[in-house]
Amino acid sequence: MAWYDEAVFYHIYPLGLLGTPEYNDHSHQEHRLRELKSWIGHMKDSGFTALYLGPCFSSGSHGYDTADYRRVDERLGDNEDLKELVRCCHEEGIHVILDAVLNHTGREFFAFRDLKENRENSRYRDWYLDVNFWGNNSYNDGFSYANWGGHDLLPKLNLYNPEVKEYHKETIRFWVQEFDIDGLRLDAADVLDFGFMHELRELSYGLKEDFWLLGEVIHGEYSRWVNNDMLDSVTDYALHKALYSGHNDHNYFEIAHTFKRQRDMGLGDTRLYHFVDNHDVERIITKLRDKRHYLPVHILLYTLPGIPSVYYGSEFGIEGRKEQGSDASLRPALAIEDLPYDNEYYQIIKKLNYIHNTEADLWYGDYRELQLTTTKYAFSRGDVLITVTNGDSEEFFDIIVSGSYVGALSGRELVSDQGRLQFAMEGCSGEIWIPSARNGQYE
Repeated sequence: MAWYDEAVFYHIYPLGLLGTPEYNDHSHQEHRLRELKSWIGHMKDSGFTALYLGPCFSSGSHGYDTADYRRVDERLGDNEDLKELVRCCHEEGIHVILDAVLNHTGREFFAFRDLKENRENSRYRDWYLDVNFWGNNSYNDGFSYANWGGHDLLPKLNLYNPEVKEYHKETIRFWVQEFDIDGLRLDAADVLDFGFMHELRELSYGLKEDFWLLGEVIHGEYSRWVNNDMLDSVTDYALHKALYSGHNDHNYFEIAHTFKRQRDMGLGDTRLYHFVDNHDVERIITKLRDKRHYLPVHILLYTLPGIPSVYYGSEFGIEGRKEQGSDASLRPALAIEDLPYDNEYYQIIKKLNYIHNTEADLWYGDYRELQLTTTKYAFSRGDVLITVTNGDSEEFFDIIVSGSYVGALSGRELVSDQGRLQFAMEGCSGEIWIPSARNGQYE
């Protein structure tokens, strides 16, 4: 099995966490990436084993409008800073993947600047899609072009052009050689050309052992992207939605059926990338109507088959909502010295990391549904049992299983009687039940 099959990811959006200026004038460097070295200790002590580092290459604003794919953003530092950060992560056993924004560039990218300057005579006119010199755009350039999401800030590259594809491949080789990264999160993978992603799969085999390709996919049949010919995993937005709404609406059928549907897609044992919030969606503690649901939500995040990820700051239960169309409050600056380590939410995440890193059944154990109603949900992963509740009232579980178990979170002990495990749990709670024979490490 590969390293990512057993990983717990920590997701950092560096331009936000490190408090960079909103816009980049490219005039001077500030070596803010060096501050992330102190966060490596936080990741290690908390039990995270992998880092997904958001956009960190030169751009004009939020990082997804790339100006230079091979130079670290001046607001963050230089290439040596990133190289040193990855090296220090590896020393602590933490793998690192980077954001790869291959679908579009920013308007400051060299090919687009040449297109603006030389128009019909630009040798890069075919690097972009649907360039029309009879049209115009919101910047009044005197020509139009395809963009991502209706934003002229993000002109869409022509990934059918062999030169563009080769440029990206050379860039990825450069990232691996220069920074020794372990994988990529492909931004906007749901609109990337399938043929191009197949070529990236072929490229990845020669880059590094177990090089991981994760795709950002919002909607659709995930098996279209996740297969032996293309990507290793995609962002599981379907489960993300089900996890919070299934608790807000007191409806565990939504979560269980979402997971079943994904199994029916033909994904087999593929581990999708699980998250409850990120740099684009509101914080989980903000979305939950009852903050007590933080525990059962995260128990499911860590125990349903998949690769769990926590977005920086959410391990402390910080709030964050979209305001007036801005994502700024989702991407706050945080100081390592101000982190509230006695916080109840942090203690939950740290314990779940320990359990996930200890119990191989949570990596490779088969999933089996044991009990399901709107307000209670029980399933097993191998020999490990998981039970969660989302209502205010106590729930009674009656599970057909033999043996004795200890609650990894509470230390509570259970013993089956005549092949049945019968017990009550309070509302808005959850537990991961480990066979007692496993060294008693949770007692």
